[in-house]
Amino acid sequence: MAGAPSQLDLFDEKPELRRLDGERIPAEIVGDQRYAFIRPTSRLLGPQFSFRRCGRSGANLSEILHHLPKVVDDIAIVQSMTTDQFNHAPAQIFMNSGFSQPGRPSLGAWASYALGSEADNLPTFVVLSSGGGTSGGNANWSSGFLPGRHQGVPLRSQGQAILNVSSPPGVDAALQGETLDLVGELNRSRHAVVGDPEIETRVAAYEMAARMQAAAPELMDLSREPRHVLDLYGVNPKQPSFARNCLLARRLLERGVRFVSLYHKGWDHHSNVKSGLQTQCAATDQASAALVADLKQHGLLEDTLVVWGGEFGRTPMVEHHRALDRLLGRDHHPQAFTMWLAGGGVQPGITLGGTDDLGFHVVDEPVHVHDLQATILHLLGFDHEKLTYRSQGRDFRLTDVYGTVVRKLLA
Repeated sequence: MAGAPSQLDLFDEKPELRRLDGERIPAEIVGDQRYAFIRPTSRLLGPQFSFRRCGRSGANLSEILHHLPKVVDDIAIVQSMTTDQFNHAPAQIFMNSGFSQPGRPSLGAWASYALGSEADNLPTFVVLSSGGGTSGGNANWSSGFLPGRHQGVPLRSQGQAILNVSSPPGVDAALQGETLDLVGELNRSRHAVVGDPEIETRVAAYEMAARMQAAAPELMDLSREPRHVLDLYGVNPKQPSFARNCLLARRLLERGVRFVSLYHKGWDHHSNVKSGLQTQCAATDQASAALVADLKQHGLLEDTLVVWGGEFGRTPMVEHHRALDRLLGRDHHPQAFTMWLAGGGVQPGITLGGTDDLGFHVVDEPVHVHDLQATILHLLGFDHEKLTYRSQGRDFRLTDVYGTVVRKLLA
């Protein structure tokens, strides 16, 4: 959820924050934290929505989450996430790669490298985006120093799924086959001379593109999906949307794709957080819940890990910046935010961790981004300290020299 959803208005209700709405936050709580757009002593902004208990687990969710309560007993909510980064691009790259600057392999690339592929005619790692691009850009799905074949492959929501995959006019299957055979032979000969691993990546890309010419159109064609499934997600098959991407994610997983990243931009609510959340929840809530329910219906949830969240949280203080035309918003907040997980060996129906009365600091069961990454790798079957790749004379790993598996999240 690129831009960072406000945990205080969706998942982490704070009655004290509501009571103190409009008061200045005590200086001792903020400490030396600096902000780009607000003063550390800005006034508090109470929760913009009411909350209610949901499901057998009694999870406390915002009233504007109309669909997540239907699967709340299948998810684990982590209210004690924390990160080191407080600007969008570094925080997104950090969440995806364990490092705040471009150049390291993304989590999906590590999964591709470690697990290999179960799909012969689709990439191992696929990226789907809605609502505009991400601040972190391609670094969010980069292969870094891993071989290039492990990088994420973005699929387009309209027109051709992947540009330049279709054959140009006048090129039939026989001519294309002869051309690919010749190019492959030349590339392999060159690789035997220079040993450049990117040549192998190029050969694999050509071969995958040829196989995808048949697989991609079938994948993107939702006409055979039953009406009740389209209604479950809230999908209009002819229009690009987050809902369509969620349904495509299930179809990709069915076809053996190992890792799917869904990005939906639009959560950066520096102004009018209430209206912004209503808009984005309307665009994502139904499909997010539907993906969990649909995976479960297809018997895929126990083997598929779903992770939902943004790159950091939002402040309990209000952002008023008339020069930038900002009113009643929330600024970036790295100290505390909320994510949820489902399936893949996660303990369902729990809420882990907690924050202080104003939602500023984590006070119970802190989960750093590196801890989340270590836990994800554990659920995929790997020890995050042993899954390494040697580059530039040293062994690198997703979690660098940090990270602890969050055992309380495990089923």
